Amino acid sequence: MREIATTFFRFYPYFLAAIFLAFFIVLGIHPHDRVDWIAEDTPILIVFALFIATFKKFRFSNTAYTLMSLWMFLHTVGGYYTFANVPFDFITDLFDFQRNNFDRLAHFSIGLYAYAAAELLTRKKWATPLLATIFGLFFILSVASLYEIFEWIYAVNMNPEAGLEFLGSQGDIWDAQKDMLSDAIGAVVSLVIFWMKRRDLHKRD
Repeated sequence: MREIATTFFRFYPYFLAAIFLAFFIVLGIHPHDRVDWIAEDTPILIVFALFIATFKKFRFSNTAYTLMSLWMFLHTVGGYYTFANVPFDFITDLFDFQRNNFDRLAHFSIGLYAYAAAELLTRKKWATPLLATIFGLFFILSVASLYEIFEWIYAVNMNPEAGLEFLGSQGDIWDAQKDMLSDAIGAVVSLVIFWMKRRDLHKRD
């Protein structure tokens, strides 16, 4: 039993990649809006290809891969339905939201990449755990703001319908700020997990 568990954890990134790839292909067959699907899912393919290209040079922990995969799965779902139309009525009704907040969940999952950033810096010994934590948070905040700018540029240069689907603001004038806040909260949560998983790093500060 122990050998099976060891083998599973050893090959976990391969299993996770295979599951995601199958998931991505199935949801890419007939999305709600092909133009929006291309815009939403292109970043996913880039990140996935980057993981494959760098895997032999640097293998993240299984925890890091799990946290990073959450964004890839959620964003794939959002690309399939368009974020404003993802079936999320149960949560919307439960908390009496005025809009579909699935996109907030996806932004929260982007923040989880702060864990991988901190892990990379500490394992490469490029920074102390404390500095790696600060960098991880700032890294996510930078990515969040740049992505909101990219969304705005894309939206204003597309036809109105396609632009609004991609932007996904659903009439909320503070959508960009709330998205960035969701990213930041995700980053804080992932960095707390980072410190809980790596308590031995405290002694190295």
